[in-house]
Amino acid sequence: NRFVTVLISVYNTDFTLTKRAIDSVLRQTHKNFEIIIIDDGSPNYIGNQILNYAIKHEDKITYLRHYNRGQSESINRGILNSKGTYITILDADDEYMPNHLLTCIKEIKNFDLIASKTHTIVNEDNDYFVPDKNDYNKLVHVDDCILFATLFGKKEVFMNLKFQKGYASDSLFYEMASLEYKTRKFDFRTYIYYRNSPSSICNRMKSQLIDN
Repeated sequence: NRFVTVLISVYNTDFTLTKRAIDSVLRQTHKNFEIIIIDDGSPNYIGNQILNYAIKHEDKITYLRHYNRGQSESINRGILNSKGTYITILDADDEYMPNHLLTCIKEIKNFDLIASKTHTIVNEDNDYFVPDKNDYNKLVHVDDCILFATLFGKKEVFMNLKFQKGYASDSLFYEMASLEYKTRKFDFRTYIYYRNSPSSICNRMKSQLIDN
């Protein structure tokens, strides 16, 4: 069974970006999937736009909504509502290349949880760097990080290990999983990661470091 649940947590993201993310899943070469959108307390006008679009694709999309809890708790709720044999994540302002899910399915054969590098979109080379989870005053290249949305794994991994609140919850999750399951990070780049958004969490943290 290659049924995949794709979780998208949305909070105040411009609908044009969220639609781009959703459409990139709908265009996957691997068609055996569901999308669960967790609206983390966005304004009503954004929620209505997402809901109306979800209704057009209700054979594929489930829309959930709650008050603002943060990305980790939103993803955890999505996991509880998932039906997939495999679970993965997509940030609302990013997108998949058409072969992303199929590539993940092929590579996970001997593993329980995998991650990958990204096709990263930047305005300048400095955008490739994010705060180090162990020392916020240092910067590390995104290729050396575990990124939330490149995680792809068996449902049991996500059910047994919850995402914690806070920065680098993705890395912590992967490290915890590595203690109990077979994990691996691959070099393929079928996830398109937009690092050219000044409003991203990483960029806001980076700005604070520079200002200090």
